[in-house]
Amino acid sequence: MKEINTLDDFDFQDRTVLLRVDINCPLDRETLHIVNDARIRRISQTVSELISRRCKLVILAHQSRRGKWDFIPLDQHAKRLSRHIGREVAFVDDVIGEKALAAISGLQPGGVLMLDNVRNLDCETEKRPMEEHAESVLVKTLAPMADYFVCDAFGAAHRSQCSLVGFQGVLPSAAGRLMAKELFTLKGLFDEPKRPSVFIIGGAKFGDAIKMVDNVLRRGKADTVLLTGLAGNAFLKARGVHLGDESEEILSEELTSENLEAARQAMRDHGPRIILPVDVAVDDGGRRELAVGDLPCEQPVIDIGSRSVEKYARVIHGAGTSFMSGPAGWYEKEGFESGTRGLMLAMIEGGGRSVVGGGHTVGAADGFDLSDRFSYVSTAGGALETFLLGKPLPVVEALKHAYQRDKK
Repeated sequence: MKEINTLDDFDFQDRTVLLRVDINCPLDRETLHIVNDARIRRISQTVSELISRRCKLVILAHQSRRGKWDFIPLDQHAKRLSRHIGREVAFVDDVIGEKALAAISGLQPGGVLMLDNVRNLDCETEKRPMEEHAESVLVKTLAPMADYFVCDAFGAAHRSQCSLVGFQGVLPSAAGRLMAKELFTLKGLFDEPKRPSVFIIGGAKFGDAIKMVDNVLRRGKADTVLLTGLAGNAFLKARGVHLGDESEEILSEELTSENLEAARQAMRDHGPRIILPVDVAVDDGGRRELAVGDLPCEQPVIDIGSRSVEKYARVIHGAGTSFMSGPAGWYEKEGFESGTRGLMLAMIEGGGRSVVGGGHTVGAADGFDLSDRFSYVSTAGGALETFLLGKPLPVVEALKHAYQRDKK
């Protein structure tokens, strides 16, 4: 049953369209240059289509958040997007001031303008419901200048922030092509996975990963979960393995007594359906592998070992669906990419449906030149985790609200 509008539902010609995208890119810490523009590439279809339909296109986006080292203006992003769509994307270093409003007023049909980092505004990072965000200075300023709102920011769909959910309260609204594709593909993939369904969960953030493991197994989304990265280390600790002081110090920032007990309970409830590493890799002047039974180690654990890769690959090769969220380790460090690369190759070679999701996972796939070989690559990280936890996505709920209002 139809629940949200798409680009097919509106005539955008000669109309002003506000387009919210997620082009939050990894940067080089020294130069602050974009090092991977996968998210920019993936919204180019929606941008190109809207331009071809002769609308006046205004793009809203963010990069990082205030106080972080990678919080920068979006001029680089506009140039990258220009390159991908083969058309100039104008940029203005303003969001709701006189410069921004003048630039919007000056747009011609087929023109495209990117405003500056929307997180320069205090209202953007406040967590409020759609109704309150619809009264924000951002929406009050820009909505009167626009005819439609399109959201293509699935990667940020788990955030109830102003530019993401506010405009749906006052403007006819639609999902962009990427948003619609993500929702359709992921719903089909996880509601009706080809069996057996194997989830590989890793990465550096593991608090929600512990809940996700229990959720996807309990709800039948996954038949087996393979743990890597800090999530794997956390479950090893929950099983009673002493990793070493440095590894446990890294875990301590997020590993509370509550989620440690949650990991233990998940292992009690699901038993052999949760598989942990049997060996790990540390940096001892180079890559050194050791069995889990030989821990603790003075050096921090930063990858899974080759025996774990082989063990996991056997499971993945038999999967009808394999899904990976989070790298197996510090894949950017030379000599420690083999865990992540090995699991990705197993997914591709296995012959089942293979899906990767999350910024760092996609970055690794791009870096290994493997992205085109997966069945599907999702742009989302936090939104994907929220989706897998069975929680509603605020942006999708706002789009549903707009659809119901406009249908009346």
